[in-house]
Amino acid sequence: IIFVVSPELTDSVNVRLVKGNNPCAGRVEVLHEGQWGTVCDDDWDIADAAVVCRELDCGTAVKATYQAQFGQGLGQIWMANVACSGSESTLKNCTSRRWGVSNCDHREDAGVICSGKLRLVDGFHLCSGRVEMLRTEGWGSVCDAVFDQQDAEVVCRQLDCGAPVQVLGAAAFGKGKGRVWSEEIQCRGSESQIDIFLHCLNKLSLVCPGYTDLRLVNGSDSCSGRVELQFLNDSGTVCDACWDMRAASVLCRQLNCGIAVSVVGSDWFGKGSGEIWADVFDCDGNETKLSECSISSWSRAESSHSRDVGVICSGRGSIRLVGSGGDCAGRLEVFHSGSWGTVCDDSWDIKDAHVVCRQLQCGVALSNQQVPAWFGHGSGPIWLDEVECEGNETSLWSCSSPGWGKHDCQHKEDVGVVCSGSEE
Repeated sequence: IIFVVSPELTDSVNVRLVKGNNPCAGRVEVLHEGQWGTVCDDDWDIADAAVVCRELDCGTAVKATYQAQFGQGLGQIWMANVACSGSESTLKNCTSRRWGVSNCDHREDAGVICSGKLRLVDGFHLCSGRVEMLRTEGWGSVCDAVFDQQDAEVVCRQLDCGAPVQVLGAAAFGKGKGRVWSEEIQCRGSESQIDIFLHCLNKLSLVCPGYTDLRLVNGSDSCSGRVELQFLNDSGTVCDACWDMRAASVLCRQLNCGIAVSVVGSDWFGKGSGEIWADVFDCDGNETKLSECSISSWSRAESSHSRDVGVICSGRGSIRLVGSGGDCAGRLEVFHSGSWGTVCDDSWDIKDAHVVCRQLQCGVALSNQQVPAWFGHGSGPIWLDEVECEGNETSLWSCSSPGWGKHDCQHKEDVGVVCSGSEE
């Protein structure tokens, strides 16, 4: 039941952020009846985060976080289904369920990342742009005199943007409007927030980790391949220790390639060259762009292109049915190590066929083609044999098999699949 919380019930309520790396980021906790408790992330969004940041005098909301990103709280879950318009001055003025009523547990604790007194604007992602600072007179640009790498580390840390990549002066992201603050920023590099004093002159721009372009390369199409990210004029690969299925899901969504099917190593799409980006992407999995993910740390994994990560999205590029004249029936072929190859029909059954049809968005399997090479003999490698699926997997890559290229078959045993047709 949703209702507007009355002032009589909530005058004593305070809000705090805990377990973040600065006072303007962390798990949201509210004080009610003398006890601190958490907020459930059901319906939690950037408008709710904006109210918390404003109430705490922490600038603007950078991100609303979910699923206990800042750790699980203890005690009561005081608020759930919070629905702020974004203009409220305090969280207690937003609608929500009654105090202490929810169907949540602490794995769903909501969090907030605020800009604090700082923000980066007019950049090509959330972690780059012209540095602006909030004061009582409003937002104004920060000057670049005597601003160094240590100062940049504090700015990037405060914005939950990892370690700085580049400090740019001369208003690289535009001249901005309004005031230019005349203080100099001086940091040792270990602070959680900026200390300000002295004097400065020119406007400052800063780039924290973040990327200007991204792509999947060396796959069969643009929806599978080795992950390559471009930062300004430099392209590079990503180490496998920095990546997981949540980051892959965001990448596939950004590339309009459906959902993430698998995260694979360099044996799939080969070793890259150039830079190896070592920042660890901390994605919830529901972001629309990779640039919206926090960068939690820098990986200390071995910097070698033998660790280059690849991603396979649900786009049809990594698996296909050929030989029937249509997309939803034919000889099964899979793409691996730069080559299309076939699948042997040893142990193949209707459950395996169902998984193929699901992955291709072709409905369900109508029949299991037991006649060897029903759709003709393939050529090239026989990549898989003795495939065993449960039938509920989202992709063939989740099914067990002896391994790539391990078989005792010939192409006269190439398996075929007939699906019911497109699900669209």
